[in-house]
Amino acid sequence: MSSLSLAARDSSTMLRRNLLHARRYPSLTLNLLLTPVMLLLLFVYIFGDTMSAGIGDGGGGRSAYIAYVVPGILLMTIGSTVVGTAVSVSNDMTEGIIARFRTMAIHRGSVLVGHVVGSVLQSVASVVLVGAVGVAVGFRSVDATALEWLAAFGLLVLFALALTWIAVGMGLVSPNAEAAGNNAMPLILLPLLSSAFTPLDSMPAWFRPVAEYQPFTPAIETLRGLLLGTGIGHNGWIAVGWCLGLTVLGYLWSTARFNGGTK
Repeated sequence: MSSLSLAARDSSTMLRRNLLHARRYPSLTLNLLLTPVMLLLLFVYIFGDTMSAGIGDGGGGRSAYIAYVVPGILLMTIGSTVVGTAVSVSNDMTEGIIARFRTMAIHRGSVLVGHVVGSVLQSVASVVLVGAVGVAVGFRSVDATALEWLAAFGLLVLFALALTWIAVGMGLVSPNAEAAGNNAMPLILLPLLSSAFTPLDSMPAWFRPVAEYQPFTPAIETLRGLLLGTGIGHNGWIAVGWCLGLTVLGYLWSTARFNGGTK
């Protein structure tokens, strides 16, 4: 059997292990899902009429704000979900299972690959669930073509991959699960400092560049453009650039820490 086949086999085994852990302990995933769902319901039903006044020319009521906020919530869902990955990786590192894996005849990188692929699958499932809540409260994308839906799905998967590798690195450098959860909190907080809930032109001028060029805003604006027909402009390239850059950075960081064997 070739080294590539061995790596694929061992990675598949680690993926099954992580998915089984997620199935046996669903409370962490459900708790992380509550944040985007509660924010969606809060901003739609409590602040929707008021917040819609700043959308477009005079606003379009709650339905316009639902269309505006759902793409941001979907990206925020990914950030929330990968926090669980950081916690899971930290648990593996601190509970000794990684030390046991190092003594076994398995492909070294399969442990991280199993975490990453499992996390991306969980992120996609979480996005589908939160998206279903968005549809239930009134979100519609009637003008998007099949190609635009495919591009939107590809962006979500790429964004999930990027944040997952960053979360894996955070888990590897954290001394315990609690610290891993705290270290990964910016992945939940950054969407609050983006265009997820309010347009960029409503923000203070000194803060606007920070919100505009952080990873979430270009991805959110690209997703809005694909699903709602708004202008994408340069946001598509910036979003892809952020995703590729974070993926490479997270991969190099994670593999260096994991192969080093120390915290």
